[in-house]
Amino acid sequence: MTSLTWPRCRNARDLGGLPISDGGQVRAGALIRSDNLDQLDSHGLAAVQAAGVSRIVDLRSAWECEKYPSPFANDERWLNVPLTDPADPDVGEQDMFEQYRMLIDDYPHRFAAAVTAIGDAPPGCVVVACHAGKDRTGLVIALTLDLLGVPLPAIATDYATAPETTTTNPLPELAPPHPDTILHVLAHLSMRYGGTARYLLQSGATSSQLTALTDRLH
Repeated sequence: MTSLTWPRCRNARDLGGLPISDGGQVRAGALIRSDNLDQLDSHGLAAVQAAGVSRIVDLRSAWECEKYPSPFANDERWLNVPLTDPADPDVGEQDMFEQYRMLIDDYPHRFAAAVTAIGDAPPGCVVVACHAGKDRTGLVIALTLDLLGVPLPAIATDYATAPETTTTNPLPELAPPHPDTILHVLAHLSMRYGGTARYLLQSGATSSQLTALTDRLH
């Protein structure tokens, strides 16, 4: 994975180069994860164009998209696939694994829609983004990488890679990501659903969509 210089975005990186268990690697220039693109300046917007982006999967709620509109909101490449909704129960005081587990268990169709949006995109690079590029993006990327066969330690390392923060806010979602959190999520998927692929198939994804996803990222 390679950190990208997208001015005013602090958490953008290309996931190309991550190892796959079959001996291959995630293809460079195929999948980028990022924080909120509304922060981009003109140089950042030019960098997105230069990356050959064909789809931006914006995981923010409709409320967030209205309050902090994406500069690509009127672009056909932008696709809003909300992973959370303001009407969802407030779980902010739960630890991060429990927050993630409830999302996974309560809203499986949201994850299926987000992951298949990557595989269904037109040819080119896909960007997955939310607000901080850490939690919602971290979950969708972790499921995608697990589906590809990226080893668990590499998934955990990617998840835990984030800009340093000086916040002292006690809320769990504002703490730096810890690799064990995402490993516990993937273990939960394995134990309860039989793995990421079965979870997504049970949640509305088709086998052809999952195949298209793995093919485009190899």
